[in-house]
Amino acid sequence: MLPSIDSQVLVAVGLAALATYSLRFGGLLLAARFPKTGRFRQGMDALPGALLFSLVIPGLVSEGGWGILAGGLTALVVWRTRNTFLAMLAGMLVIFLSRN
Repeated sequence: MLPSIDSQVLVAVGLAALATYSLRFGGLLLAARFPKTGRFRQGMDALPGALLFSLVIPGLVSEGGWGILAGGLTALVVWRTRNTFLAMLAGMLVIFLSRN
């Protein structure tokens, strides 16, 4: 027998979904008004990389020297081979070896 779901849970999930999709739709409408050239556009183009760095760098630093080595090796492998999967494997191998 399946457990029953409380109606408050369904309302909360529905409101969260509505808020999420409203924000996404609003972002699409707002993006149409942004400049297509200039410094603002350059900043928006750089945003995904900046966000990725803000998520990755604290993890690398918390691993110490091995984390810095893994990040450097990952960057080197992706730069030389253009293979992101191989680069991630190389970085993960360094961390795996440092922990074992």
